[in-house]
Amino acid sequence: MRASNAVNIADLRVLAKRRLPRVVFDYIDGGADSEVTLRENCRIFDSVEFLPRNAVACATPDLRTKVLGTDIGLPFMFAPVGSQRLFFPRGECVAAREAGAAGTGYILSTLSGSRLEDVKAATTGPAWYQLYLIGGKAVATATIKRARAAGFSALVVTIDTPVAGFRERDARNGAKELVSRKFFSMLPFSTQFVRHPRWMLDFLRDGGLMQFPNIVLPGEGPMPYADVGAALEQSTVSWDDLGWIKEVWNGPIVIKGVLSVEDARRALEVGADAIVVSNHGGRQLDCVAPTLRVLPEIVEAVGGRVDVLLDSGVRRGSDVVKALCLGARAVLIGRAYAYGLGAGGPAGVRRAIEILRTDLLRTLRLLGCADVSELDGSYVRFPASWASAAT
Repeated sequence: MRASNAVNIADLRVLAKRRLPRVVFDYIDGGADSEVTLRENCRIFDSVEFLPRNAVACATPDLRTKVLGTDIGLPFMFAPVGSQRLFFPRGECVAAREAGAAGTGYILSTLSGSRLEDVKAATTGPAWYQLYLIGGKAVATATIKRARAAGFSALVVTIDTPVAGFRERDARNGAKELVSRKFFSMLPFSTQFVRHPRWMLDFLRDGGLMQFPNIVLPGEGPMPYADVGAALEQSTVSWDDLGWIKEVWNGPIVIKGVLSVEDARRALEVGADAIVVSNHGGRQLDCVAPTLRVLPEIVEAVGGRVDVLLDSGVRRGSDVVKALCLGARAVLIGRAYAYGLGAGGPAGVRRAIEILRTDLLRTLRLLGCADVSELDGSYVRFPASWASAAT
């Protein structure tokens, strides 16, 4: 089966698993510790039931929405995913180009293997830059200024990474050893690559083990590709940091990693223009709430003062619709397009978009809803223990 023939995102996942070495696939697919939150992020969508308006004549529904005052053609954007050049050559540029072609936005991770200027040039859609403070304030300041000069329109500050979560699959696959550049440490895990010669050829043609070109260390140049856990520990972002970050950026700020009403209110206090209800795809602290579960209470607390986005667990267009019904302005997809990128490069990313778009249109027509802007809590039934998001 080719990526273009995939029926759903799960099919793209299977194809990515076949094409990629285990350590690379598990980097996309895995979560923290026992992966409880990873599973719950997807399962929680099953707890929401639709309440359709039947016998409604509905033309092709309008999928357009507005985020941070910018029109996008789809109610989902591409979430920041690091190290995409491991999935496909020039992976960030490929994904950004396809997002723009589909009329939606792309968020570039600090831990990118492609220069931020090249990624911005690759897309015709909105581009946001996701910030880690790796390298310290001076390094981050220089990168923020680069992103602003390149034309990125929003800065996404991720607040849930004081240390990298423990991903057991990475440990078993020798992720740390494979980037150590020590021959005898790497050797026991190298058979993963031998079994995937086509991927290996693409990887070598793309320059082999990449650097992080958007983290330029003084006197050293781009940060080498390595285990980033130690770097994250030394670059924890605090609420106090938002002051100087906003001053340097001088543009819209998005706070990503909000899971509680308290943090949502703090984000408003520091002047956030949007927040992302996110648990990092279940990759940081395990056994935290799935994002859809806490979305309604956060939407209620924010009270329409800023845009609320959601990520984690979105695999179907119907998942997108449920999040919009519960108050999200739009959602971010991460694994959904990363599987496509790993499965077949640009063709895989296009197919991921097509799958979600087609499912969105079908779901809206079956609901009797002609426009995503009309979705609200009256189209769904959810557990009574959840705060109401109906308007």
